[in-house]
Amino acid sequence: MQNTYLESKPRYEILDGLRGVAALMVVIFHLFETYNARIGTQIINHGYLAVDFFFVLSGFVIGYAYDDRWDKMTTWGFFKRRLVRLHPMVIAGTLIGACLFFLGDKPGLNVIGECPGWKFALCVVMGLLMLPCGKGLDIRGFSETSSLNGPSWTLMYEYIGNILYAFILRRLPKYALVILCVVCAVFTLDLTLGIGIFQFPPAEMVQPDGSISYSTGAHYNVIGGWSLTPDQIYIGATRLMYPFLCGLLISRILRAGIKDSNPSGSPLHARGGFWWCSLILVAVFSIPQLGGKPCIADGIYQAIAILLLFPIVVMLGAGSRTTDERSTRICKFLGDLSFPLYITHYPLVYIQMAWAPDHFESPLWMQIVFNAGIMLLAVFIAWACFKLYDAPVRLWLTEHWLKRNRIR
Repeated sequence: MQNTYLESKPRYEILDGLRGVAALMVVIFHLFETYNARIGTQIINHGYLAVDFFFVLSGFVIGYAYDDRWDKMTTWGFFKRRLVRLHPMVIAGTLIGACLFFLGDKPGLNVIGECPGWKFALCVVMGLLMLPCGKGLDIRGFSETSSLNGPSWTLMYEYIGNILYAFILRRLPKYALVILCVVCAVFTLDLTLGIGIFQFPPAEMVQPDGSISYSTGAHYNVIGGWSLTPDQIYIGATRLMYPFLCGLLISRILRAGIKDSNPSGSPLHARGGFWWCSLILVAVFSIPQLGGKPCIADGIYQAIAILLLFPIVVMLGAGSRTTDERSTRICKFLGDLSFPLYITHYPLVYIQMAWAPDHFESPLWMQIVFNAGIMLLAVFIAWACFKLYDAPVRLWLTEHWLKRNRIR
């Protein structure tokens, strides 16, 4: 008899901290997004690239945690471990979104007020099971796969990445991963450079500022992935595949490079690596849109960030170490906060979207106080979810589901 439970490996503290930095930038990006039309630009203009960075981290962590364990672990054992890690907070995000749903009726749409009870209940169930909703179940009017919690679409692709890893990617040698990375990089360039390898039928999209656009595929950017239209599925899959594969490849390269003189295996390291990497991420996410509109220059910038900068940041973060207690505590706090914050903050942003249009003429101080309050409340809810729900539930599931299950 063999126990399918495997103890967790030591964590890369800096990478955990960087995930938290990216999550905080996502919240700030979403809060500013509501004011795009009013301000005329997005202050944290490339904050959406945090999703692509998350996928690089995900591929790296999956490869590091599981690549050398398949002689002791079944495929079902792998899926159980991933469900224990991810799904409790997926459930929390869905339930929070359901509780706050009727506070986020955006002026001019009135979709929420017309939502029948059966459709709301079905969307809740599908959200709890991480099943994407099509246009017929759009009960908010934003064409999202989850009207209760928009960012859930990225977790759907995260699950897809995990499934592909378990059945296919883990079996591939490094040279095959390199080939796949090159192929998927072409699709990334297709989006960012506006090449247009595929032609998709127009799809109506409601933007966060309430405006309507008709998408025929991304042009000079990777924005999208949250709907079940052909072009949005292509964008979502493209945003997943290169970063995830690249992260997985990095984990294998670093493992092969481990030596007594270089225990991390990474050729990149720096004193104060967490702070340098954080500065790079904040800068990448905050750079204004080049050219002031979607154009080839901005597309090149996004391609460089996704194809080169994010993998370099992950290698630098993996190769560096925190050298003082304060940095270690900060990285741990941010790492613990990151996933709960990412998956629970958007129901509050829906409320902000509903409030802001009716208060655009309010004094600036009122706008600042309201949005700062949303930010602080998002952090508080995320931390409370982690401490009071996520950590205890995962511990219970580990003790009663993972450790007790044995295979022959």
